[in-house]
Amino acid sequence: MPAPLTLERQTQSEPPAERKKKDTFLREIMKNRYLYLLTLPGILFLIVFNYLPMAGLYMAFVDYNPMAGLYGLKSEFVGLMNFKFFFTSNDWITVTINTIYLNILFIITGLAVQMFMAIGLNEIGSKTVKKIAQSFMFLPNFISWTVISIFSIALFSTDAGVINHVLGLFGMEPVNYYQDASWWPFILVMLRLWKGVGFGTVIYLATISGLDQEMYEAARIDGANRFQSITRITLPMLKTTTLMLFILSIGGIFYGDFGMIYALVGDNPVLRPTTDVIDTYVYRALRMNNDIGMSSAVGLFQAVVGFILVLSANGITRKLSKDSALF
Repeated sequence: MPAPLTLERQTQSEPPAERKKKDTFLREIMKNRYLYLLTLPGILFLIVFNYLPMAGLYMAFVDYNPMAGLYGLKSEFVGLMNFKFFFTSNDWITVTINTIYLNILFIITGLAVQMFMAIGLNEIGSKTVKKIAQSFMFLPNFISWTVISIFSIALFSTDAGVINHVLGLFGMEPVNYYQDASWWPFILVMLRLWKGVGFGTVIYLATISGLDQEMYEAARIDGANRFQSITRITLPMLKTTTLMLFILSIGGIFYGDFGMIYALVGDNPVLRPTTDVIDTYVYRALRMNNDIGMSSAVGLFQAVVGFILVLSANGITRKLSKDSALF
């Protein structure tokens, strides 16, 4: 019987290419160890809140009972019945359309406004004014949706709202925004832009700051004005960043912003035709029926569809512009 292979013999038997790859990887880690250390909190966040919860995916295929063994592992297997509960409900088409429609509005308006805000900031000559403007743009990102909902009531209330007060000054009839669902896609987009435009603007501004300034100098020598420099140089150079942000956003197109919608709209049934999304629907079903299996099934459905959309969008982008693809 041959002697067992020792660790030394195993190492010697490794192909040179494999050993070189390992050495290169370790050297890379050691060389940039402080940079990798900075990424550690983000990695831990992803592991704890994104990967560990994947252990609960089995709930989507069982009639979950927390008393059935450890963590409900002995719950009765029901296959695709939890998915059937959602897809045979009367409202699943409405909430799915609302989710996709609102997210498309958020993505398109968000990318466009962020891009042009970044270009506008970049054109400001005074560094002091630019920093103050950036601070004011980024500040709403730290305000919770609960606080913003109070602002929303102050703006759109029928009796005491600022907007209806202004309409009254011009002799116009007040609008009951909280009883008219048609206004709310526009309201949600405006509030979403106000809160989140600063974050995306910083990304675009960083991209613009990294552009080769010699191109702008050459354009000025050729007689190009500021508008021509923006349209002929800045906008084309932002294409890659825009496509990357778009691909990343596509992955969440089946996820409704539950925190925003529930804080602003709450349980108002009158506004559901345009504001009820998958996440708020699942929350109501979970609260009323305590059906954890169905909510897990819908969460899995959202994740799988989002993953497929990201792969598809990236594949199309790679064919059109290889440099703009994520992978």
